[in-house]
Amino acid sequence: NEIKTTRLFIQTNEETLSEPIQNNQTKQAFLLSLSSVHPDTDKIIPVLFRPPAFMPITLPLVIISSVQRQAKHSFFWQFVFHAYTAAFTLVNGNGTPKAEEYSLQQKQILLGLGAISYSACVGALPLTFMNRYTLKSAAMQLIVRKLLPAPLFGLTSAFTVAMVRSPEFDNGIEVMDRNGKVVGVSKKAGEKAVMETALSRAVLFGTTFFLPEVLMYGVNRARFVKNPRALSPVRMFVVMSVLAGMLPVSFSMFPQCGEIKRADLEPEILSSTEETEFFYNRGI
Repeated sequence: NEIKTTRLFIQTNEETLSEPIQNNQTKQAFLLSLSSVHPDTDKIIPVLFRPPAFMPITLPLVIISSVQRQAKHSFFWQFVFHAYTAAFTLVNGNGTPKAEEYSLQQKQILLGLGAISYSACVGALPLTFMNRYTLKSAAMQLIVRKLLPAPLFGLTSAFTVAMVRSPEFDNGIEVMDRNGKVVGVSKKAGEKAVMETALSRAVLFGTTFFLPEVLMYGVNRARFVKNPRALSPVRMFVVMSVLAGMLPVSFSMFPQCGEIKRADLEPEILSSTEETEFFYNRGI
């Protein structure tokens, strides 16, 4: 009800939208609307998949996934992690692709399940290999537990985004002019939106798994923490701090309202307009 009231408030004051937002009530209304309503469909986003919920849900999954020692447990928690991020990606993606010959949502769910399973298998594979062949040397421990998680989580997170949102570059997304008028459906814009989102997700989780290991290595070398039992809480705090710092960086790496030049669009779209710059919803 609060969201609907806020949307109504914005609509009744739309004549001032082109001016700088000065009123605090209007600012709060915009923030609530942007964080809880899908820009393409105007549907209210479920609470668990709104941007403010992303960190509280992914943080414990990141921490649990990073401390697993058994391949089965690692697979399970990475499956849960990728399942949530895939659902978040699906809910917050571009909402304009259309397909007549099949259910687009069913295809996205099937692709998502395949990507989630594959990513969880890839993430657990180093532990499976190490435990199966009893490779317990210090070098192998360093590689499997410290060095591999960051690139694996970064790549698998990007892969999951690309698979879940692949219909956007298969079928295209709507592009608009500066006035918000839809001028056509572009596969090139869809590909750009998906690739940018996948890259931002790779940077987010790659850094979240890599930087804490570097910082904790420095803490251990400098012996800032005397009690070994305190290392776990310190590590959790470091992971939380890195994720909290990287989340706004990742979400803002590319504008949510993406821009594409005239030269990068399909000829059939260009023939209907003289505009030189076009815009689309990149998604999150």
